[in-house]
Amino acid sequence: MEIEHGIEVLDEAAEKVCEPPRITVERRKKILFAASEATPFIATGGLAEVVGSLSKAIAEDERFDVRVILPLYQDIKKEYRKDFRFIGHFNVPLGWRNQYCGIFEYILDGVTFYFVDNEYYFKRPGCYGYYDDGERFGFFCRAVMEFMDFSKFYPDILHTHDWQAALASIYLKTIYCYRPEYQFIRSLFTLHNIEYQGKFSLDTIEELFGIPRGFLGLLEYDHCLNLMKGAIECSERFSTVSPTYAGEIKDPYFSHGLDPIVRRNEHKLCGILNGIDTKAYDPETDKALFANYTVFDLAPKAVCKAELQKMLNLPVRADVPIVAMISRLVSHKGLDLVRGVIEEALRRDMQFVVLGTGDPEYENYFTDLARRYPGKAASVITFNSDLSRKLYSGADIFLMPSKSEPCGLSQMIASRYGTVAVVRETGGLKDSITPYGAGGNGFTFRDYNAHDMLFVLNEALTLFNDKEKWRELVKRAMSSDFSWRKSANYYEGLYLGMLNERKNK
Repeated sequence: MEIEHGIEVLDEAAEKVCEPPRITVERRKKILFAASEATPFIATGGLAEVVGSLSKAIAEDERFDVRVILPLYQDIKKEYRKDFRFIGHFNVPLGWRNQYCGIFEYILDGVTFYFVDNEYYFKRPGCYGYYDDGERFGFFCRAVMEFMDFSKFYPDILHTHDWQAALASIYLKTIYCYRPEYQFIRSLFTLHNIEYQGKFSLDTIEELFGIPRGFLGLLEYDHCLNLMKGAIECSERFSTVSPTYAGEIKDPYFSHGLDPIVRRNEHKLCGILNGIDTKAYDPETDKALFANYTVFDLAPKAVCKAELQKMLNLPVRADVPIVAMISRLVSHKGLDLVRGVIEEALRRDMQFVVLGTGDPEYENYFTDLARRYPGKAASVITFNSDLSRKLYSGADIFLMPSKSEPCGLSQMIASRYGTVAVVRETGGLKDSITPYGAGGNGFTFRDYNAHDMLFVLNEALTLFNDKEKWRELVKRAMSSDFSWRKSANYYEGLYLGMLNERKNK
């Protein structure tokens, strides 16, 4: 009996061991980006780069189902628009209005993009700058909420960007919070530039946005409606585009009046540095370049420099460093510092090139500078993507002395092309460029002072003459990891942390 009993026990154990393992398939987490622009469809600045590239990077992780919803602007690139698929329509209530909304779909790089169609609001040139922008983006945000019910796609995370999409986070926690399907959606709001907050008069809360006056306290700030303030208050988390900028916006100097709200909600705040699309910006494959090169073969970069000098009517000299700026010509980009000392810098053996448009004051100054310093300075007052890539690859030094810079992409792109960045330590510039003397990938200065800038620029110009050390620095800059994969990992951790908090409640 004992033997039989022992065999019986062993058989039972064997049966347990041989059972197929129970595999738990975790449901993919659903992420919906709501934004006013995204590459490659339409772009006016860094916001589009973030939405287009970050969504693609997160979609590479099989744990996430990533979708993006945008307005269907007239200027969306036709090469994509011709393949959009119409999937249906519904009406959107907004105050006393009840407007048509069509939805188009397009899948790219694993991301499903939806486009909100209403010709009255969006069949116009450009994206912004219209008298009724509040109503236009109020309609868009309300359409985002109605789209969820239309498509039965209720995201785990609603990730909204800047004031144009802020109302989606506000609607979620006000007029939609009573619907069962919406109650477990978590909201992340990302502000890309705190200067643009979406301010409107108090009496528009019901008339324009359709929000009951009982919620006025969430949006009211400094005697007006402030949509950025409302999104910060309503979201479980809010983020910005670099760790340093997340600290700076608590300071009145940087916050444009919103620092009390940021400080009150700082337990919800995090800063995640943007990345760049390293495939789109790749000196090895970029067709806009005069010659392609890699960190392992830098010789063709000299061809890029020589051809750029020819194009800009500058003397073709390999031994003279080219200092470049590619920028909007506006004051907060540090152009007053440049204007204060650039003629002193030009006494050295160097060439200086500016590409951009902006305030007439600066456009005229740099145009006149090029006239007065022929063969040493060039000014191209235009926005030209092709020329910008030729400049990134052909220059030696990239100057970016911003007064404030939430993140900045130009310093990363320049580094990717082996053009050494000289930046002021603010926002994302501080987080992406570290000083050469400490083993870093560029040159930095702290105080907003023209001669501090000139001092580090002179350091860079001097190092340029030491070819061996300069080559090492160029390789270090090109090897910096500015990929979106790195940034996406932080966002994914933030999403999962928000969802775990929901579980534990």
